[in-house]
Amino acid sequence: MTIIKSYIKNSDKICRGTKKMKTIVLGVGNQILGDDGVGIHVVNELKKQIKDPNITLDNAVTGGMNLLELLLGYDKAIIIDAVKTNDGKSGDVKRIPLSNFSTMHSCNPHDVSLIEAIEIAKKMGEDKIPKEIIVIGILMKEIPCEFGEKLSEKISSAVPKAIDMTLKEINNKIKNST
Repeated sequence: MTIIKSYIKNSDKICRGTKKMKTIVLGVGNQILGDDGVGIHVVNELKKQIKDPNITLDNAVTGGMNLLELLLGYDKAIIIDAVKTNDGKSGDVKRIPLSNFSTMHSCNPHDVSLIEAIEIAKKMGEDKIPKEIIVIGILMKEIPCEFGEKLSEKISSAVPKAIDMTLKEINNKIKNST
């Protein structure tokens, strides 16, 4: 609750400032694949708490070029997603700069990764790419391939941690823009 109070207090400061930074918080995943939809669960909870017009909260079941298109025009993008890893344990929540990813999964085998999409867009002169893109990754050993809408116990317990980390990222953005 302290994080939310701090966020609200600092949100007033940014509204009095000259430039209002726009942020998108995007939950990525597929809710019918259980734990893969954890990013969407996090954003749905954040929608109950955040009512700032400079912060867009949305969900996506896409990757690559389509995902990049959703991010264009924002100063900062926070992507919340399930991340398959051999480091850490299932349910850990990590802040990961996009530059740490060599690839990101795409829903379409004929699409490019988000990192490749950003590079292509830059080469084509796109100037509306967020200056900062970070991933809040909920770690898991395997991305589920079977249908089911429920989160496992380990991943479900990571949702509050991911919410707190996202609120801290948003609060940090507000402090840096005042």
